[in-house]
Amino acid sequence: MSEQQTGRLYGVGLGPGDPSLMTVRAVEVIAQADVVAYHSARHGRSIARSIAERHLRPDHIEERLVYPVTTESTDHPGGYRGAMEEFYTEAAARLAVHLDAGRTVAVLAEGDPLFYGSYMHMHKRLADRYPTEVVPGVTSVSAAAARLGVPLVEGEEVLTVLPGTLPEEELTARLATADAAAVMKLGRTFPTVRRALERSGRLADARYVERATMDAERTAPLAEVDPESVPYFSMAVLPSRVDAPHGGSGPGEVVVVGLGPAGPLWLTPEARAELSAADDLVGYTTYLDRVPVRPGQPRHASDNKVEAVRAEFALDLARRGRRVAVVSSGDPGVFAMATAVLEAAAEDPYREVPVRIVPGMTAAHAAAARAGAPLGHDYAVVSLSDRLKPWEVIAERLRAAAAADLVLALYNPGSRSRVWQVGKARELLLEHRAPDTPVVLGRDIGGPAERVRIVRLADLDPAEIDMRTILLVGSSQTRTVRRGDGTEIVWTPRRYPEG
Repeated sequence: MSEQQTGRLYGVGLGPGDPSLMTVRAVEVIAQADVVAYHSARHGRSIARSIAERHLRPDHIEERLVYPVTTESTDHPGGYRGAMEEFYTEAAARLAVHLDAGRTVAVLAEGDPLFYGSYMHMHKRLADRYPTEVVPGVTSVSAAAARLGVPLVEGEEVLTVLPGTLPEEELTARLATADAAAVMKLGRTFPTVRRALERSGRLADARYVERATMDAERTAPLAEVDPESVPYFSMAVLPSRVDAPHGGSGPGEVVVVGLGPAGPLWLTPEARAELSAADDLVGYTTYLDRVPVRPGQPRHASDNKVEAVRAEFALDLARRGRRVAVVSSGDPGVFAMATAVLEAAAEDPYREVPVRIVPGMTAAHAAAARAGAPLGHDYAVVSLSDRLKPWEVIAERLRAAAAADLVLALYNPGSRSRVWQVGKARELLLEHRAPDTPVVLGRDIGGPAERVRIVRLADLDPAEIDMRTILLVGSSQTRTVRRGDGTEIVWTPRRYPEG
């Protein structure tokens, strides 16, 4: 006697609401199913059932899966999450009875079954036990873009999909950095989403879509929407920026943006947002190459030794109404472009141009993290470049910092035209530090040629140093240890010995 064959489970995507947007496959599956299941609130009405109604037969077994709670509070001992987990478990058990009896079960889902849909909770509980097929559907995001009649994403743009239930700070950060975005689950979250769009500088671009493809469909600029009128089935959309107008319509500004020491993993969300929002990018060619190309955003590259010219060029663009991002490696306020821009902005004719500084991860902090925690106590930061200050000043500061027993972060240690400064600095420091003082050599941190080594101060070889290297020289308290996996780490204790 053969074992009884189980039924087949289908997750059927119905599309965004218009029954004519159901796929042929979705109609076929519903027609062949023995059981049609759908979720509903306690009032009993089901949007999913109304979409598929014309394809339901009188002999279909209908399983109405009624949520015990939607947005209201609950006295369930496990709270909202506990009530919903219990409901999904019970609903899956009801469907399993039909499947065990050999019946085909079609679970209806608005949009796409695995895109913020309730079907996925059935899928996770049943798909490993029964043969299953998921029938994809047109998502509400696609429907909203179609109804707005604007490109959603183009070229290399990235679409970000967010639930409006996220905390406001998280929404703000993600919206600020998004090329294009869709924020779902509005309703009572609408005021929070609107504030996040405003704080991220994206409110003017945001569009509102309500019940896309349904009879009560509504679209509008999001800033004009009454919060009291917003239902759950609505969405905020930030469409493609490719053809968006840039500059010239309002006051300009200059934002000096820190890129961090290397690629995009070191870029802060704030910096990423400013780069995306800028009308123009200005910077040293090597640093501009780190920033992704965006259509319609001019890039003005120049040599590394023309900081003042670059600053005035950016300020001139801003005077013409452009929003300009001046890019800088590391942190723009540490031996970088912020000073050059502020110096120019302090003089006529640029005094009225708004200037902001967006921080970035410094080379010193990046190298320190790779090595351990050598900057765990007081430290000083000194540039060894004598291009903008005499060597006598550098030497005096090195002696003072060394005598004070400060850890030292040494920027710009050497280049093809400067080969002797590291050797001279080593001699000065050895007057105050023991020969075995640990020195971290961090080169190209975060880049493809990254290399971090720890050497003794007495063994510091100037021939191994270039402009892409930063040196972290320990104090008398800095320690090194070799870990069980063979790696060597260095740290400076936070507590300094008394006396």
